[in-house]
Amino acid sequence: MRILLVGINYAPDLIGVAKYNTELCEGLASFGHEVRVITAPPYYPEWHIPRHFRGWSYRHETINGISVTRSPIYVPSKPMGATRLLHHASFALTSLWPVLSSALRWRPDLVFSVAPSLMSAAFSAWTARRIGARSWLHLQDFEIDAAFDLGILANKQLRAPMVAIERKILRSFDYVSTISPQMLNRLKSKGVDNEKMREVRNWTDTRQISPGKASPRFRKKQLDLSERHFVCLYSGTMSNKQGLDLIIDAARTLDNVDSNVRFVLCGEGPHKETLQGLAEGLHNIQFLGLQSGENFSELLRAADVHLIPQKAEAADLVLPSKLGGILASGKPVIVMAKAGTGLAQEVQDAGIVIPPGDTKALSEAVRSLANDPQFCSSLGKAARAAALSRWDKTAILGALNQMLEVLRQSEESGATPSPIPSAEQVL
Repeated sequence: MRILLVGINYAPDLIGVAKYNTELCEGLASFGHEVRVITAPPYYPEWHIPRHFRGWSYRHETINGISVTRSPIYVPSKPMGATRLLHHASFALTSLWPVLSSALRWRPDLVFSVAPSLMSAAFSAWTARRIGARSWLHLQDFEIDAAFDLGILANKQLRAPMVAIERKILRSFDYVSTISPQMLNRLKSKGVDNEKMREVRNWTDTRQISPGKASPRFRKKQLDLSERHFVCLYSGTMSNKQGLDLIIDAARTLDNVDSNVRFVLCGEGPHKETLQGLAEGLHNIQFLGLQSGENFSELLRAADVHLIPQKAEAADLVLPSKLGGILASGKPVIVMAKAGTGLAQEVQDAGIVIPPGDTKALSEAVRSLANDPQFCSSLGKAARAAALSRWDKTAILGALNQMLEVLRQSEESGATPSPIPSAEQVL
């Protein structure tokens, strides 16, 4: 099949949606599909465009065999409500021409749009209908719900019209997928028909990220820590929705209580500078920049426990993509989530679930694991098993390819398109 992917994030950005868009396209190409990408310049999570990508012109390049067209965009240095809207609106506008041009000249069989950004998705569906292609929308998160529930957008009067527009966009696609059962339920509540919905989970390379201890050299050189230290790691984007200030509070609580416990926050994002200010004067916490490749795998293995703080308002609006790598590393995880949410269910038997916003519970969970190596080992084994059964990259991309194969066969035969199987039917 010829597949045109439209999404604001792509390589060389290392984390978040960019990682999955890149691996998705390269995975589909490995199955024999022709794939082209309309995206933006790299900017995430630093919210800063590298110098050689700046300027208001379109750029074309090939990355690992994938043709990539980059549309110029506005990137705010401090992403807030209004500036975030302008950011997404700029991509929606500048991507119009390359999407239309690729559709008319290349004639893709499938236009695959990834949200964020939902603003650009509407034109993708419209374009697909005009050329007789199928359209597919994949949601990594619910942007509108998250913006209002997390206080990024404060004008509540805007919510109703924006939700109405969102509903219309969702219903305009032939297929709509998202990354967890709970998010599928939310799609259903927004009026998406059951036969259109599919679960396409995020994934991790369970061969690249494997259990074991990090090398003593990595602990010493990168973290300046020894084997006696109990390392609590957060690795990912540092933005408002994570609630990372709770880790700072826990570190302050334990600073003079347990000298062996150390907190490591690894990543970039608009909230990092604020967090570093909050942590000033603490001796049991340190910050790292983004790690990639073998360093990232070593980092995950260097942790004794992984931390996923999350604000209560973010429940089931997103499923943290970092969870796959955490589980694959075979280490326990402490998550802040309400019982019954998707995040809580994902870590069942593989970690400890505590109430969102409860710093005391976080401190106590850290100490309980630090003092019980056998319990840590048991949770870590369950984590690895969960990664292999639910997060394996090869299995998930293979399942998606089977869905597309059914769609391709229907299109080639000229018959009414057969219902594509759900992920559960092919996994």
